[in-house]
Amino acid sequence: MHRHGPTEDIDESALTVTPPKTQAAGVTAVAVSLTRAVREMGVVRTARTLARVNQVHGFDCPGCAWPEPTGHRRPAEFCENGAKAVAEEATLRTVTPEFFARHSVDELSRKSGYWLGQQGRLTHPMVLRPGDTHYSPIDWDDAYRLIADVLRGLDSPDRALFYTSGRTANETAFLYQLLVRSYGTNNLPDCSNMCHESSGTALVGSIGIGKGSVTIDDFDAADLIIVAGQNPGTNHPRMLSALASAKAAGAKIVAVNPLPETGLLGFRDPQTVRGVTSGVPIADDFLQIRLGGDMALFRGLGCLLFEAEDRAPGTVVDRAFVDEHCAGFDEYEKQSRAVDLDTVVAATGLPLADIERTARLFAASKNIIICWAMGLTQQHHGVATIEEATNLLLLRGMIGRPGAGVCPVRGHSNVQGDRTMGIWERMPDSFLDALDREFGITSPRTHGYDTVDGIRAMRAGKASVFVGMGGNFVSATPDTEVTEAALRGCDLTVQVSTKLNRSHLVHGRTALILPTLGRTDKDVRAGVRQQVSVEDSMSMVHLSTGRLDPVSDQLRSEVAIVCDLALALLGPDHPVPWARYRDDYDEIRDAIARVVPGCDDYNRRVRDRNGFVLPHPPRDSREFRTGTGRANFGINELSWVPVPPGRLILQTMRSHDQYNTTIYGLDDRYRGVRGGRRVVLVNVDDIAEMGYAEGDLVDLTSEWTDGVERRVEGFRIVGYPTPRGNAAAYYPEANPLVPLDHVAARSNTPVSKAVTIRLEPHVHAEARS
Repeated sequence: MHRHGPTEDIDESALTVTPPKTQAAGVTAVAVSLTRAVREMGVVRTARTLARVNQVHGFDCPGCAWPEPTGHRRPAEFCENGAKAVAEEATLRTVTPEFFARHSVDELSRKSGYWLGQQGRLTHPMVLRPGDTHYSPIDWDDAYRLIADVLRGLDSPDRALFYTSGRTANETAFLYQLLVRSYGTNNLPDCSNMCHESSGTALVGSIGIGKGSVTIDDFDAADLIIVAGQNPGTNHPRMLSALASAKAAGAKIVAVNPLPETGLLGFRDPQTVRGVTSGVPIADDFLQIRLGGDMALFRGLGCLLFEAEDRAPGTVVDRAFVDEHCAGFDEYEKQSRAVDLDTVVAATGLPLADIERTARLFAASKNIIICWAMGLTQQHHGVATIEEATNLLLLRGMIGRPGAGVCPVRGHSNVQGDRTMGIWERMPDSFLDALDREFGITSPRTHGYDTVDGIRAMRAGKASVFVGMGGNFVSATPDTEVTEAALRGCDLTVQVSTKLNRSHLVHGRTALILPTLGRTDKDVRAGVRQQVSVEDSMSMVHLSTGRLDPVSDQLRSEVAIVCDLALALLGPDHPVPWARYRDDYDEIRDAIARVVPGCDDYNRRVRDRNGFVLPHPPRDSREFRTGTGRANFGINELSWVPVPPGRLILQTMRSHDQYNTTIYGLDDRYRGVRGGRRVVLVNVDDIAEMGYAEGDLVDLTSEWTDGVERRVEGFRIVGYPTPRGNAAAYYPEANPLVPLDHVAARSNTPVSKAVTIRLEPHVHAEARS
């Protein structure tokens, strides 16, 4: 039975603010999860679906990339936001051709992203032709021919961009990059470019591989875990269970973050008796650092560790590891010993005593894990910051041993797997050579555009076709006005999607919406139920099997869409057996086994109960495949983010009621914000000093070196315990403030955690006119 979405859009007039919570999850999270699920799916569908999330022979949660535990899995192996993600995808609400006939593109473009997402699953392929006011249905074969004709008519394949979302499964990702390279370009921007590209860049230089070196089992063997620039309670709540287990095993946990995030203060695991009654504190210490001060903190800790080594020679620096496995230590030591701790205090906003206390923990701990997320990566000096954190681990010999290592926590369910499968604009020649040998093609060797450079190319008229394999590109990217203008300048935009979103309404002269199956949906090809595979944040690869009947017989799997498009574009005589791959995913995995390093015997190993772990030379054998053949200490100029007079430094962030660009609801329960999203969190002393009061409506204007003022309007001031001079607001509402060209050095990641803004009294549109 199909359902319609709500007719009314967001009304923030009833927005309320209460004090932030001090504990996450608990019975409330269970109640919210079930309420949302039943509302979207009904009782029976909810019971059938949630029982299979992240289970062996079930389907992988379409939310975050946190790994499943090895061995026993609990009956509810999902979190509140995972349940919301599943409910959003498995909803019975539908967006049919009749919906598009009722609503013009202009009308829909005035709706909020929340309203669009609440309308439900897309059911039919739709087209918007030049001059049309409404999307209309199109046959699948006609859609493929339209795309193929436009692509073949370009004067260069490099005029087309092929974007990928992190939800794309391994099989789709492998075929997608194969299609794109067979066509003749490496323009494969993806969501990694906007989140953990800084992590990959830093780790490749430091240890030779851009992935974390720990497994889920390492958490119980650690005695110190640093969680920096990360909010597990909202962004990957199942991590809280791993942290609670580590604490029970004796680990100390230090949170480093500008905001006091509820999940790191207290965790009530609803699947334990204690979690129902009282919960456990997670962080033993909270370092409330200023935005952009993390590099200075890690540099200061390095200085203090050398001082500790002087006091007790041979007890802090792991000389055996450094001498055998590392390069650049002498320069790092010289740089660290020269650190001015007064500068570190000024840059971090932390009392020296707090930094010294953390240094003592570093010196005394035998097994250390450092975890991080967007708070570190989306800084101009994000790559250098991660190198500094890695330096501390190298100094202590914390790579390639149980209970220790680097842990970048990926925020999307298969974003790491996509990169493994070749979704990268700069894949190494060794991968491309293997691809060419396997399929008899000639892959281009010129590097393609990443996400930021892709937007720049569209802006400059150098790219005129955009194909999005999942995701909501418009709402995920920075500098919204620039990005939207760039897309509107395209000849063709194509979105492969499960649900309606803003990217369908910011379109080229011709636009296509191609509806696809989701993780929860049954995928049957040639009479056989197909399975896909994904890679989690810790390099484990496992199968995912959808079980629900699709809401429309017009939905196609992402694999089928790629293969049918390839047949239309490249022809039936192309050397890649697209038709066989479309109907038998085992054949895709056999090809992956022959091309992708570490994936040999893929079909057998991925069917093991826990899947299989990909090789990681630093973790497995302390082998570092860098230019020096060793782990490299990173040497960087110290950088931080000062606050100009009368200004604030803004970070964009998620609410608890969203996942990436998908808005589930209007309540940020943990931060005490209910009924709205257009808020800016500001320290109460800053509010008073600037002459405002809590609850005032203001406009936010960002300032950058290009002299362009970017503005968002009608944000309510919320007094919040942020560091002085810092502020926070939700994305995508605040994305227009992030300059496209303000990016992290070396990784080209948008700097969404260090935007200089000023507050101005809100002036209603009528008054301005």
